[in-house]
Amino acid sequence: MEFDLPESDGRRICDELGDDIPSNTLPPPRPSDRGPDYWTPYANRVDFEVADFLYRHNQMSGGNIDFIFNLWAASLAAHGETPPFANHIDMYNVIDLTPLGDVPWQSFTSEYNSTLPEDDVPPWMTSEYDVWFRDPRLLAQNILSNPDFKDEFDHAPLQEYDTSNGVHCFQDFMSGDWCWKQADPNTIGSMFVPIILGSDKTTVSVTTGHNQYWPVYMSISNIRNNVRRAHRNGVVLLGFLAIPTTDKESTKDAHFRKFRHQLLHSSLVKMLESFQPGMTTPEVVRSPDGHFRHAVYADSLDDGTYGRCSHDHTEVLVEEFELGVLSDKYGLVGDIVVSDIHELLSPDILHQLITGAFKDHIVTWVHKYIEAQYSENEANRILDDIDHRISLAPSFAGLRRFPEGRGFKQWTGDDSKALMKVYIPAIEGHVPPEMVLTLQALIDFIYIAWRNIINSNSLNVLDDALEHFHRHHEIFQTSGVCPNGFNLPRQHSLIHYHKMIRAFGAPNGLCSSITESKHIKAVKEPWWLSSRFEALNQMLLTNQHLDKLAASCIDFANRGMLRGTCLSYILDKLGTSIWINAQACNVEDIQVQLEDEPIVIPHLRHNNHVNARADADQDNAAEPEGDAVAGPTQFLHDQLRHSDSNSEASADLSSALPELYEKITLYTSAVATFFTPSDISGIGGMHYERVHAMDTWRNGPGRYDCAFISTDPTAEGMSGFDIAQVRLFFSFKHNGVYYPYAFVHWFKRVHDSRDENTGMWVVEPETLEDGTRFASVIHLDCIFRAAHLMPVFGYEFVPTYLSYMQTLNAFCTYYVNKYIDHQAFEIAW
Repeated sequence: MEFDLPESDGRRICDELGDDIPSNTLPPPRPSDRGPDYWTPYANRVDFEVADFLYRHNQMSGGNIDFIFNLWAASLAAHGETPPFANHIDMYNVIDLTPLGDVPWQSFTSEYNSTLPEDDVPPWMTSEYDVWFRDPRLLAQNILSNPDFKDEFDHAPLQEYDTSNGVHCFQDFMSGDWCWKQADPNTIGSMFVPIILGSDKTTVSVTTGHNQYWPVYMSISNIRNNVRRAHRNGVVLLGFLAIPTTDKESTKDAHFRKFRHQLLHSSLVKMLESFQPGMTTPEVVRSPDGHFRHAVYADSLDDGTYGRCSHDHTEVLVEEFELGVLSDKYGLVGDIVVSDIHELLSPDILHQLITGAFKDHIVTWVHKYIEAQYSENEANRILDDIDHRISLAPSFAGLRRFPEGRGFKQWTGDDSKALMKVYIPAIEGHVPPEMVLTLQALIDFIYIAWRNIINSNSLNVLDDALEHFHRHHEIFQTSGVCPNGFNLPRQHSLIHYHKMIRAFGAPNGLCSSITESKHIKAVKEPWWLSSRFEALNQMLLTNQHLDKLAASCIDFANRGMLRGTCLSYILDKLGTSIWINAQACNVEDIQVQLEDEPIVIPHLRHNNHVNARADADQDNAAEPEGDAVAGPTQFLHDQLRHSDSNSEASADLSSALPELYEKITLYTSAVATFFTPSDISGIGGMHYERVHAMDTWRNGPGRYDCAFISTDPTAEGMSGFDIAQVRLFFSFKHNGVYYPYAFVHWFKRVHDSRDENTGMWVVEPETLEDGTRFASVIHLDCIFRAAHLMPVFGYEFVPTYLSYMQTLNAFCTYYVNKYIDHQAFEIAW
């Protein structure tokens, strides 16, 4: 349930001149809407797809492009035809002619303008610093008019509530309290467009010397978090800041540090100045649905809520004082207010929580504790065992492996995320329980803050996790690891998350991992495509070409011009078709033993599984020996009884097992597709996951994944699931009905509640009295998704000969790893 703010309803539409028009008016045509054959500046679809593939997708060098076109020309010479482009320069020139997405680069130069010392003037005081940028107002208009965002766009601030319990929900930026409180009487009826900026230095090559760049990225708050995370042109490159450098001796000099501070913020003021008119006077822009609307960009309001100065007061201060006084006395750099740093900076899950509080702090402190408590040899033995435990994590879709543990130097954000998933079971037994409880509280906090939708109840749980973290992490001070306490900005930031989530919505839409990923496309790949000589100019041109190609692709797709393949499009134009001559065959006669195409797990519907019993079918040669199992005929018998509502028919079915003459097809994997918007997923929040059951994996031993098996669809969390290991996927037909099923080994819970220290459920293999594994044949509908188990290692050292392929058979008890991904966290909470 959503509530919109009537006074700033950005849904009101107008014409291009700004005059209001009826709400049922159709959107006016876009400038490019000139028919299905208007490919300008390209001659046709072939020309566009060739340019798009070679430049944007393949990123082929100019020399290789020339080679391809030369071969192409040679093949067409006998027919008197020519390729789409003569060479790479010809192709680049055509891309340059694209009007869509064209925001030219511009620059300005800054320099130190204060008093110079009489002698020994440092070079940084006399250097000039070039800043390259594009007009942010035009970039914002391009994002606003992008038809690709029409179904993922909020025109006005809103508040969301769960209709089942009335709980306030926070998701996208426009659902936060900050936007809700920005109503301005002077801009009633306009679409409110807050601007988001992100910046971080990046190094493109460590081996070739100082190759650092400081890009600035921009987005708007109206597009939803899932779009911004998916990089569908919702985050754009605004510019490159200058990076002043000096010798090591002067790096900590107060004057140099202050100059860098002022250069950064003054550059941002200059780059963003085109927004200033639109902050107070609405301007007419085209929105994703094609309609024109009045838009006003985010302004500083004097409502006292977030400690900001009024715009008029700021202008007076800027006119009266020089930059040093503004910065030191009023918290202003240029005309940017920095009076409340936590208001200007949004939460950053990657750097504050994952690589900060988790990896740089807690993981480091755990290792310092071990090194301080034990002799060097014993500490190394324990650390080696922890590394070996980490390497024993069973395979799981998307899990980054650590074959040698965590003992490597070059850490990435993805490495820290992967370690967080398996670290608690790896250290348990080697460190005090209080340290394990500290990690449990911190990782719980991270996963709650990472949710796609955070409601008021979740915020209460978040506060509870933070309270436990602060209580338990005192162990690091009392043990001597942190004798001076915890005056750490990244840990301190945790106390502001509750307020910031209420203000700006779920943090996963503003995380710096978005800009970290953008570095690859906007900085690193363009740098590698350059000649390395004055690379920045070439990188600017590359980004401009990429933006134009992306804009053309969106425009052509929006007009329905990119349906099907390029070949099918041309053949349709020619009125011809392709006939593939294939030998007819009867699919029913094909016996597939190891299929490449997996079974697709449908949505969970009902709950059918067959327990092992003493009178299991004895003619099932396909099933492993030594397991108590109900065979396919028993499974089919129960399925028929379940589906037949006629009592007499049911009685007849109960008297004898059905005869099965159809061939049984074996599969090596199955695919689960489920909704999990907090994990890496498609725009709609759907995630694709493969569950394996195969006797050899990557030329090694077999891989048999575990899964959550639905046993009570009406129950919440783990109360409605059991854990089983899939040993085989089958399918067969009986009387024309298709039956997909799986043969599984069961696990049972050791306790009725989660383990207190780790916060995870503990399970063990379920066996019969004679020691054989308890097994069943279950319908594929019962499998909800894959599960990940980590051994309960305890206090013992793990044998060094064990490998991760043996993990699920080598231990007595296992944790149901709720940290493997976000949906597992919700299920096993």
